[in-house]
Amino acid sequence: MLDVYHHRGVTAWLTGLSGAGKSTIASAASRELLALGFHVEILDADELRKHLNRDLGFSRTDRIENCRRIGYVANLLTRQGIVVLVAAIAPYRLIRQELRETIGEFLEIYVDAPLHVCESRDPKGLYRKTRRGELSGFTGVDDPYEEPLSPDLRCTTERETILESVEKVVNLIVSVAQDGRPISLK
Repeated sequence: MLDVYHHRGVTAWLTGLSGAGKSTIASAASRELLALGFHVEILDADELRKHLNRDLGFSRTDRIENCRRIGYVANLLTRQGIVVLVAAIAPYRLIRQELRETIGEFLEIYVDAPLHVCESRDPKGLYRKTRRGELSGFTGVDDPYEEPLSPDLRCTTERETILESVEKVVNLIVSVAQDGRPISLK
């Protein structure tokens, strides 16, 4: 049943290594969805670590708790009919599966880029710091990233343009949130 917004709430969780393009895709998809009349919220893990999750570190336990808290907020918004775009590494399959089971409409979107591509982008300089020994426990370098086994969608940002990835994300969300037909972004 569609709610007052004329679409169902959906959480689209963009997972992948740091520098893969999660936040870039989420931001562009948000603009497109807003233009189509969807009510959208972005939950960016980096921003949430400055506020809601500032008490958490980067141990396995803290990373899982970080995802649970983000998932809790996403679930609240999704239940209210909001399309929620989450840009968060969520490195462990176990927590992503837990989120899928907890959040009614959950889409796992794998923003796939090889480690060497993410390192070459390195928007925050974190890979360089990790390689120099200034950081430890960094996902993909000295802490594991467990790739999704069967994501709802895969965006291969090494080979796709941002527009191609965004179009795939928006089409998937529209098909779930509104039972709509695929659209073409210009």
